[in-house]
Amino acid sequence: MIGVLVMVLIGWGSYSLKHIPLDAIPDITNNQVMVITQAPSLATQEVEQLITAPIEISFSNLPNVVEIRSVSRFGISVITVVFEEYVETYLARQQITEQLKLVEEIIPKHFGKPELAPVTTGLGEVFQYILHTIPLFQSI
Repeated sequence: MIGVLVMVLIGWGSYSLKHIPLDAIPDITNNQVMVITQAPSLATQEVEQLITAPIEISFSNLPNVVEIRSVSRFGISVITVVFEEYVETYLARQQITEQLKLVEEIIPKHFGKPELAPVTTGLGEVFQYILHTIPLFQSI
């Protein structure tokens, strides 16, 4: 009886091991779209007033938006729109692109053109760093 139970557990474990979805590095990043606008001739306050604020206002009525974050610096505006997890990435990007087409008429052409950032995750940035160890004691 115990032998049969052990064999059932081994069989169930083998089946589970073959069918479990594993990922070497799971993606823990939320569903987000970034909009970057370069305006090299504008100060931080001008970037906020002329570029970031109008774009943020146009994104405020999008469906399934969880959060809108922005950073305005000298010559650059970065806006991050976070969507619900069930929203497809390319549908979210399409909705952002449609709103950007409407907002491009408000932003003067010589101040910069809003563009979508590439489709990446937060884990993609991890791979840009390499750690090298330096030995503390070297033999003479």
